[in-house]
Amino acid sequence: MSSGAGREPAVGLGPVAGQRGADGPARPAVPECHDDVCVTCSDTAVPVTVVRLLADDLALVDTGSGEEEVSVAFVPAAPGDTILVHAGEAIAVVTS
Repeated sequence: MSSGAGREPAVGLGPVAGQRGADGPARPAVPECHDDVCVTCSDTAVPVTVVRLLADDLALVDTGSGEEEVSVAFVPAAPGDTILVHAGEAIAVVTS
């Protein structure tokens, strides 16, 4: 698994969850969701096919409508595998 060391936080997101920012108190560790739906991806895991593994626990995947980079830090993915991706993070290997 990747430790995340050396990765820069996304631009514009403010302090890391749980840390005090320069402009005030820490933001909540979990984004506020409404109506039992994830605000980032509507609680949908999407099956995609791994095209190739990249550095830093990333993979290039075929979404069926193009290619995207996703994190595979939590799963033992290999090229040709179908994986479930939720919010840019692989959460399961469906077929290998």
